[in-house]
Amino acid sequence: MEEKQKMFGPIIRTSFLIMVLCGLTYPLTVTGIAQAIMPDKADGSLIYSEENEIIGSKLIGQSFTDPAYFHGRVSSIDYDGASSGSNNYAPSNEDMINRTKESIEAWKENNPDTPISDVPIDLLSNSGSGLDPHISPAAAYAQVKRISSITGISVEQLNKLISMYIEGRELGLFGEERVNVLTLNLELKNMAE
Repeated sequence: MEEKQKMFGPIIRTSFLIMVLCGLTYPLTVTGIAQAIMPDKADGSLIYSEENEIIGSKLIGQSFTDPAYFHGRVSSIDYDGASSGSNNYAPSNEDMINRTKESIEAWKENNPDTPISDVPIDLLSNSGSGLDPHISPAAAYAQVKRISSITGISVEQLNKLISMYIEGRELGLFGEERVNVLTLNLELKNMAE
């Protein structure tokens, strides 16, 4: 019995030391390094208004339904940042087929001047996480006619705006060119004012 009681002291001290190292020291060190090396990403890439209110994050997509703005990808979780992951439906799944048909009908309704054959697939389908804030440049260009007719901003100005906000591949190798819908729409809002 005494031998067991002697073991409790080292066990408690070791447990406390591990909790301090893993639960406090390590997270603070990693956070400090991240803040020093890449402060924008470490803070979640938040975007603030002139009144210093959070508008959103460049890392999580948002639902834009106003036809005067660029629309992002379809999200089966409605861009709920508390959860992520889209339904992993097969192309033959009835729910997937219905969701795609709904996306096509919504496109036709909002963009009567652009044929459905010209619509990039990323405007009709989810990203893997359901939270992707980016669309392809082609998806942005496909929406220009609608936005121009509503806002009165010329097609040329909108095309120039898109080209200014195209992000390249990571390290020049990974991924595809993309456009962040939130940052694009914030600049569009400034142009329209």
